[in-house]
Amino acid sequence: MACSGGRDSTALAGAAVFESRSTGWLVGAAVVDHRLQPGSANVAGGVSRRLSELGCDPVEILTVSVVGDGGPEAAARRARYEALSRTAARDDAVVLLGHTKDDQAETVLLGLARGSGTRSLAGMAPAWGCFRRPLLGVSRADTRRACEAMGLEVWDDPHNSDPRFARARVRACALPVLERTLGPGVADALARTAELARDDADALDALAEDLFTRATTDVGGLAVDVLAQAPNALRRRVLRSRALAAGSPAGEISAERIEAVDQLVTRWRGQKGVELPGHVAVRREQGELRFASKGQAPEVAPRLSGTLWEADPRR
Repeated sequence: MACSGGRDSTALAGAAVFESRSTGWLVGAAVVDHRLQPGSANVAGGVSRRLSELGCDPVEILTVSVVGDGGPEAAARRARYEALSRTAARDDAVVLLGHTKDDQAETVLLGLARGSGTRSLAGMAPAWGCFRRPLLGVSRADTRRACEAMGLEVWDDPHNSDPRFARARVRACALPVLERTLGPGVADALARTAELARDDADALDALAEDLFTRATTDVGGLAVDVLAQAPNALRRRVLRSRALAAGSPAGEISAERIEAVDQLVTRWRGQKGVELPGHVAVRREQGELRFASKGQAPEVAPRLSGTLWEADPRR
């Protein structure tokens, strides 16, 4: 269990421990201390004690450093997933996450605002690597009632209502306005949209992966002549995946930036290149697109396992 002490992950922890009594599961828990708030160690300690009392064993506090590009939300998410991934690998475990249907709706709205395409509208995947999200069909109201029914104490993270963060603003303002304007059921509709978009995106990603392989050169560039013959939807997926591999943060690559890179293929007039988030520079040289971190030579493109989009932890 990855548990912050909030209602969603605490409800899931209670459900997992309950199910373990008949299934024989071993249910441990990890509490991530991001050290972003005064007293965070005390909060993590309190959550850890409650999880032990609930029946999770072992319970571990993972202390992380939130650094790097992409703003505090992206950096915290990156640090959290890296720590959880290491712990899961060590214990040969899967990690249950407490994201709900409401979280999924917020993710779809944030993706729509970025204009990042079908994959962003697909929201969070039910399963990705060692991670599982069993509550994507469950509302936040349901997890609140579950905690009340089980008598579980919860902790409300003040960052969840801090208007400095985009997700908090969507939660407090955007979704309530949509519900009042369009009627109830907006969160359900957005979650259904995510499911439909994911099916479409998975099919297109499989085709794009083949294109990625055919277009990748020995020095890690992308052959312009191969890309130019591909449909727009596949070509732009390949460009985005190569930008991710070069170090551009997934949550910051807008459709506008990918379009600018695409024009190096489709509307080449000697442009100098395109700068992407994460200090990634894209240049067209000798019939190839070359991706490199600023001030460094282009590197050979890594072989991404599973899918082109596996590097994105929001999945």
